[in-house]
Amino acid sequence: MTGIVVVGDAGLDVVARHDQPLPHGGDARAAIRFTGGGAGANTALWLRSLGAETTLVARIGNDSGGRLIRAELEAAGVRCAFATDPEAPTCCVVVLVDGEGQRSMLADRGANKRFAPEDVTPEALAGSTHLHLSGYVLLDPSSRPAGLAALAAAKKAGLTTSVDPQAAAHIHDPSAFLDDVRGTDLLMPNTEELVALTGSADPSSATELLNTVGAVVVTAGLDGASWIDATGVSSVPAVETTCVDSTGAGDAFDAGVLTTWLAGKSTVDVLRTGTQLGALAVSRIGPQP
Repeated sequence: MTGIVVVGDAGLDVVARHDQPLPHGGDARAAIRFTGGGAGANTALWLRSLGAETTLVARIGNDSGGRLIRAELEAAGVRCAFATDPEAPTCCVVVLVDGEGQRSMLADRGANKRFAPEDVTPEALAGSTHLHLSGYVLLDPSSRPAGLAALAAAKKAGLTTSVDPQAAAHIHDPSAFLDDVRGTDLLMPNTEELVALTGSADPSSATELLNTVGAVVVTAGLDGASWIDATGVSSVPAVETTCVDSTGAGDAFDAGVLTTWLAGKSTVDVLRTGTQLGALAVSRIGPQP
């Protein structure tokens, strides 16, 4: 199986499931669990569950949270190329999941905010043929130089590359973001991120991004997913499932797409695998397999 390097956040999630609206200034009952998280870690674990040799490049704190997430990843077979920050804590995200399975997040990127170009070492890329970058790294000014360094190092080493924009709310300057990902083989936005980049939710609007990236794959939740490249637009419907927790669904989708694409499968197979893994992710509690 192809070796894949994932560059992105690793951290801890505090997931609180609540059935009623949250009362401002009041109390509410919730089911709460503590789990590994971070978009980079989620994608790395899904990739590993599919058999990919996976390395995760990230920065953690010198604390119990960092040691816990490293231990969980390594136990699952993910190689952790982590820098340990002597001051900043490990990333932590409070995830609020409502009765319909939709999540809202309160994120403290912690040590990941201090992710630096020197954290992306040649040893981390060794033995891999593809690098996947989480957009959170590029969309935070403090870690952006490290994201650019990772893409540059991957291209210099002859790796193919992919980027998930990750957060439409943080795409304040679409032109600047597109400049950052110029030359990337595969851009992987959801519908909201596509709107932020093109002004349209129509997957065909992604054709205007093809002068920047090689291809675009758009995930649209209940509307399925689409692949857009120079030959046109291909789409598949969503896989029917019950949404229990949407946390990490896009990370699972990314893993399904990447493993199938790198295996040389057809565009339809790539999309079907991505939507199947995304559906599996939302049908269960927690962001990781």
